[in-house]
Amino acid sequence: MKVSLVLLFSGFLVCALFPPTNCAEQRVPEDKLLVVTVATKQTDGFRRFLRSAKHFNYTVKVLGQGEKWTGGDYMSAPGGGQKVRLLKEALEKMKDEDKIILFIDSFDLVFASGPKELLKKFQQARHKVVFSSESLIWPDRHLEDKHPHVREGSRFLGSGAFIGYLPNIKEMVADWTGEDKDSDQLFFTKIYINPDKRKSINITLDNKCRMFQNLHGALDEVLLKFEDGRVRVRNVLYDTLPVIVHGNGPTKLQINYLGNYIPNAWTFESGCTVCHEDLYSLTALKESEYPLVMIGIFIQQPTPFVTVFFERLLKLQYPKKKLKLFIYNQEAHHERQVSSFLQEHGSLYQDVKLIGPEEEMDEAAVRNLGFDMCRKDKDCDYFFSLDIEVVLKNENTLKILIEQNLQVYLSILNCHPVLAPMITRTGRLWSNFWGALSAEGYYARSEDYVDIVQGRRLGVWNVPYVSSVYLMKAGLLRSELKDYELFNSHILDPDMAYCHNIRNKGIFMYVTNMHTFGRILSTEKYETSYLHNDLWQIFENPMDWQERYIHENYTHMIKDKLIETPCPDVYWFPVFNDVACDHIVEEMEHFGKWSGGGNADTRIQGGYENVPTIDIHMNQINYEKNWQQFLVEYIAPITEKMFPGYYTKAHFDLAFVVRYKPDEQPSLKPHHDASTFTINLALNQVGLDYQGGGCRFLRYNCSIDAPRKGWALMHPGRLTHYHEGLPTTAGVRYIAVSFVDP
Repeated sequence: MKVSLVLLFSGFLVCALFPPTNCAEQRVPEDKLLVVTVATKQTDGFRRFLRSAKHFNYTVKVLGQGEKWTGGDYMSAPGGGQKVRLLKEALEKMKDEDKIILFIDSFDLVFASGPKELLKKFQQARHKVVFSSESLIWPDRHLEDKHPHVREGSRFLGSGAFIGYLPNIKEMVADWTGEDKDSDQLFFTKIYINPDKRKSINITLDNKCRMFQNLHGALDEVLLKFEDGRVRVRNVLYDTLPVIVHGNGPTKLQINYLGNYIPNAWTFESGCTVCHEDLYSLTALKESEYPLVMIGIFIQQPTPFVTVFFERLLKLQYPKKKLKLFIYNQEAHHERQVSSFLQEHGSLYQDVKLIGPEEEMDEAAVRNLGFDMCRKDKDCDYFFSLDIEVVLKNENTLKILIEQNLQVYLSILNCHPVLAPMITRTGRLWSNFWGALSAEGYYARSEDYVDIVQGRRLGVWNVPYVSSVYLMKAGLLRSELKDYELFNSHILDPDMAYCHNIRNKGIFMYVTNMHTFGRILSTEKYETSYLHNDLWQIFENPMDWQERYIHENYTHMIKDKLIETPCPDVYWFPVFNDVACDHIVEEMEHFGKWSGGGNADTRIQGGYENVPTIDIHMNQINYEKNWQQFLVEYIAPITEKMFPGYYTKAHFDLAFVVRYKPDEQPSLKPHHDASTFTINLALNQVGLDYQGGGCRFLRYNCSIDAPRKGWALMHPGRLTHYHEGLPTTAGVRYIAVSFVDP
C-alpha cells in the first residue's frame, strides 16, 4: 500500500513539474481536433488534401462548398478575406470550448502525419493559438520591423495554417468586418504584431516548422525523408519533421512533387501505395458501354515509320465503334500513307475527320479544334492526343489509361483528369514529361526524374508538363476549360502553352510508368528524298528499323544457333523480312541506273570488273554507311559464331544488288569472290517472282537451288568456295551481295 502511494505521488509530482504533454493521460484527445478548410469547388489539389486527411483519420469540415469564390486571386495579389468570413460564421455556431480548430488551406496542402503528433506539438508550443511561419513577409513589407524578433527560425506570420482553441480563435476573428477580396494574411498579421492582442489571444508562431512547413522561401530547407516504409518532409535547417506541408505562393509545383510521396503515396518498400486503389476494369462493361474516345492524331513534320504507326493504331485493343478519329496532317509527304489507311480501314471507326495540308491550319489552331470537337460532342468522354512520332507498343494503352481515369466515378480521392503514358527515346533520358520547371518555365530535372524514366520508381506521378501522348477527360473541357484556347501563346510553343494553361487552372497532369507503353521516334535527321525513306533510319531509330525490317526469327536464331549448313562452311540464316526485301528492290528499281554488265566499270578501283554483273552499288544510292551498320549489327555476330576465333571488322569493299533476268543476265560464271567472306542475301521468292536461280559451289558439288526470301548465305570468299550463279529461267531475281573484309 505504501508503494502504491509513493508511485501515485511520484506521478503527480512529475506532472506538476513538467508540461502536461509529458503525461499521456493529460494530452488532448484526438476527437477534440477539428480540421476546418474553405473549398468553394473540388479541385485536384482539394482531392489530394482529402486523401491525405483520410489517410491519417482527420475529421474535416469544409466551408463554402458550392459558393462562388469572391476572395480574389491571392496567389499574385492580396486576397482571401472570404475565408475569414466563412470561418467566423462557422465558429459562431460552435459551443465546445475545449475544441481545437486547425484552420488550413486545402488546394495546395497535404498532411504528413496524424492528429496525435500535431496535438502533441501544439501543446508543447504552450500557446493557445499557433500560426505557421514564413521567412518572407507578405503582403506589406512596411510591417517588417513590427514583427517580434526571434533567436532562431522564421519570424513572419503565414495565414495558410494555424491551430488553436475555439474561444481564442473566436476572439481573433471577432473583429473581422472586411470584404471578401481583402487580405486574410494582412488581417492576421496586424493582430499578431499588436502586442496587446497577441498577448490577449495568446498567439505564437511555429518558427522552426515543427507543425507547419510553408514552402515559399524555404525550398532549400526541405527534402524528403524515407524511413521504415514511411515518407516525411524534413526541414534540414531546423532538423524538424513538419506535420503539414503547404505549397504557398509560387510553390505549387513543389507541393505537387512532394505530394507524389507524402503521405506514403510512394515508398521504397511498397512502391506506389495508391496506384491500384479503386481501379475500375473495363472488362466489367459490355463493348457498347465503353466510353467514347476521340483520338487526335497529329502529323506535324516528316516522320519515319508512319505506315507502322497506323498498323499499331489498328491493333489498339479498344472497340473501334467507340472511337472517333481526328487526323491533322500538315505534311504532303505523308498524304499517301494517311489516304491509304483511311481508304482501307476508315470505315471501322465511328467517325473520321481529316484536316490536310491544303487547309493551312497552324498547330495551335488545329489542336484547339480537336479539343473543341470533343467538347461539343455530347457523346465524347475522352480525348486521346497522339502525335505521329509516338511508337505505341502496348496495345492496351488506351484501356489502361481509362481504367486509371475511371476512378473518378468511384472515389473522389483518386482522379487523373490528364494522364499520359510514359514513353522515352531509346538510349536516352528524353521522355514525354518534365519532372520540374526552371524559373523561366522551361525544362528542369527533378530529383526523381532519372529513377522514373529508368523504371526504378514505378507509379502515377503528378508532373508539370506532358506531351506527345495523353488522355484528357472531356468533362474537363466542358467545365474548367470551356471555350478556352489552351494551345495559344505569343511566347510559348503550343505544347508548353497547353501545360501552362492547364497548370494555371489548378488542373493536375499525371504520367504513369506502371506499364511499358512504348517509345518516341527521333525525327531530326529524317530524309524524304528516297522512295522508302525508312530504310535510312538504322542510326536514328535502330529499334524501329529492326522491328520494321529484320526477320522475326533472327533473334531466336541467334540465341539458339538455329543456323542451317546446306554446304560445307556455307551458313544459311534469316535476316530480312519481306518488307525489307521489297523496299530494297523497289529502291534500286526506282534509282534505275543498272550497270551494263561489262568488264569496264568506273565505279570500282582500277575501272575493271573481272566477273561483271548487272547491279547497283549501295554507294550509288547513298546507302553504304547504313549497309555497313547493318553488317556490324546483324551479320558480324553470326560470323563470329560460325567462324570461331575470327573477328570481323564487317568492312566491305563492294556491296551491291544484282539483277538476274533470262533476257539480260540469267547467270554468273564460276568465280572466287574478292573477300574474306561473302554475304548473298535473297531479295525475292523463287517460284513466285522467278524460276531457276540459286548458287552452286563447284568444289563440293553442292547447290542451293531454292533460296528463301530474306535469308542470307554466308561463305568464305577467296580460296575455298569457288561458285557460280545458276541460270534464272523466268521472271526477275534480285540478290544483295557484300564482299566483307576484302
